[in-house]
Amino acid sequence: MREFWDSVYGDEAYVYGTEPNAFLASQRHRLQPGQTVLAMADGEGRNGVWLAERGLKVHAVDFSPVAQAKARHLAKARGVAIEFEQADLLNWDWGRERYDVIVAIFVQFVDAASRPALFARMREALKPGGLLILQGYRPEQLRYGTGGPSSADNMYTEAILREGFAGFEIEHLLAHDDFISEGYKHHGMSALIDLVARKPL
Repeated sequence: MREFWDSVYGDEAYVYGTEPNAFLASQRHRLQPGQTVLAMADGEGRNGVWLAERGLKVHAVDFSPVAQAKARHLAKARGVAIEFEQADLLNWDWGRERYDVIVAIFVQFVDAASRPALFARMREALKPGGLLILQGYRPEQLRYGTGGPSSADNMYTEAILREGFAGFEIEHLLAHDDFISEGYKHHGMSALIDLVARKPL
């Protein structure tokens, strides 16, 4: 699996671009300087760097050392400090009540069988009152073919997210089709779903 992601990120160009995900950027009003944030599977660093530029304390975790080398370069170029860690999120010690915010942008590397365990770790790692900001593809994305996993089993629906984060306060949940342009790997009309959910106190 690591070899696959290393090959994806092996291009000299930033395959998902260097600007933050548009949905994440639209949620800037929910973020505050000094908050601790986990940038899950942050790849080449576009989202983690943007968060650090907002004054958040960023812990960026990714499986691929090739991706993280590019992320470190981007962080240095932008003049921000980030705690980078190379790890497999499915076999990583997330800790409990560790983060104020978890950002999960197109984190769709797990199938339906593994998803409950991943969601459970996300829930546990948030502090009480902590915020989850998530965007992913819906199964309808397969018709567009403009990015994302090749299997609908890895994608999200509203029901999946409501069940996965039951007990959280849903502040925003929207399924929509929109044009995105995030490097050449995510480009074109896309079937998206957005979630902002807060862990109860």
